Amino acid sequence: MSEFIQQAIQWGMPLVFGIVLHEVAHGFVAYRLGDDTAMRAGRLTLNPIKHIDPVGTLLLPLLLIVTKSPFVFGWAKPVPVNFSRLRPQRSGMMWVALAGPLSNLAQAFLWAVILKLALPMAEQHNEVVGILIKMAQIGVGINIMLMIFNLIPVPPLDGGRVIQALAPSQWQQGLIHIERYGMLIVIVLLVSGILSNVLSPLMRWLTIGLYTLVGIL
Repeated sequence: MSEFIQQAIQWGMPLVFGIVLHEVAHGFVAYRLGDDTAMRAGRLTLNPIKHIDPVGTLLLPLLLIVTKSPFVFGWAKPVPVNFSRLRPQRSGMMWVALAGPLSNLAQAFLWAVILKLALPMAEQHNEVVGILIKMAQIGVGINIMLMIFNLIPVPPLDGGRVIQALAPSQWQQGLIHIERYGMLIVIVLLVSGILSNVLSPLMRWLTIGLYTLVGIL
């Protein structure tokens, strides 16, 4: 198997599942709390084609992988949510926002369990086992990265939505104003290196904690 195909498999599956399940989790929790917008839009599906964003799902992750970035992340097309239909509205917004990062935490845990089960077979020097081990390691890293990135407290990221849900009413207009420039703020933090300096230690600590929890370390 060529190195390119191996890398495509190792990175592609964890990345696609991480991004797609993140968005489906938002839509599913919204549906459970009274908003069926995502369901009516056909977004409560694991079909990745329904969720792919050409830049966030394909171009950006590929660019980060090729340039050997210290972390890889991306995004799918946001699942449509009508927050005014959530019941209760304020706490509903918070739980819809947290659903995505929590889905990534759950996936990171599952990939860590797969890694734990696969590591004893590494001595067989089987190519499939080697790919699975690498895929599981990448799956842990990508999902922890997606969780941390999306919890950055800047709207429209999930962390910003949580802040909106918890903030006093008099702050809401200011947060809405910030949301217009939210992704620009994130891009500036990324290009400046500030984001990497903050996220890399958090990723390392959470990965160590997760590996310790499942008994790898």
